[in-house]
Amino acid sequence: MELVLDGKVAVVTGASRGIGLAVTRALANEGALVVGGAHTVGGLADISGVTGVALDLSDPAGPGSLVQRALDDHGRVDILVNNVGAVRLRLRGFLEVTDDDFLWSMNMNFLTTVRASRAALVPMIAQGYGAIVNIASVNAFYQPDGATVDYGAAKAAVMNLTKSLAQEYGPQGVHVNAVSPGPVSTDLWLGDDGVAATVGRATGVDADTAREQIVAGMGGFATGRFTTPEEVATLVVMLASERTANITGANFVIDGGLIKTT
Repeated sequence: MELVLDGKVAVVTGASRGIGLAVTRALANEGALVVGGAHTVGGLADISGVTGVALDLSDPAGPGSLVQRALDDHGRVDILVNNVGAVRLRLRGFLEVTDDDFLWSMNMNFLTTVRASRAALVPMIAQGYGAIVNIASVNAFYQPDGATVDYGAAKAAVMNLTKSLAQEYGPQGVHVNAVSPGPVSTDLWLGDDGVAATVGRATGVDADTAREQIVAGMGGFATGRFTTPEEVATLVVMLASERTANITGANFVIDGGLIKTT
């Protein structure tokens, strides 16, 4: 299917690795011109049609400056993918999670989305078209324990914002949706300092055992495996397309059948 993305201008936050890198590559493969932001962007240099911008997206000015770079280079912004985010496991329980912990998580996972959306909506409204895809998480509504209590709250805020923006800006031709992955085979889960390794060190088991125990405790995957970044990217790119312009305010779960309820 032709997704009508050739020549569209896309901004991707957190574009240098994991889901963000997969989304950047997928958009570029469909012919979009991508401006991707991250702390380090060396991995984007060899992807045709992609401009990497090294910046701190947690800085209040960062998301807006990334959107402005797209406007300066291409004169428009058609697509925004709010992907940047981070999690710190809270293994000592809720009473050890401070206000600063919650503020850090809200800034990294929610306010980055607010700021980038605020900047991108202005040119999208002016041109009468735009697509925003926010990367949320199953943690926004499925909380098996308190280890990600602040992250889950921030991602729930992202989902609420998604619906609010969809309602307000639908009449201006902007469609806004969220994608909620379950565990994905990225460094966030499987890296040396990822979820599995961190839990393993805390519980005295190796990372592979910790991963199996965590997934089993969450109910297990129907598919028996983690989602790949490329599978998430496929869904994101479809939602960024004009082919799906009348889908808005929706949240799409991609979790290998982890969530068993409707």
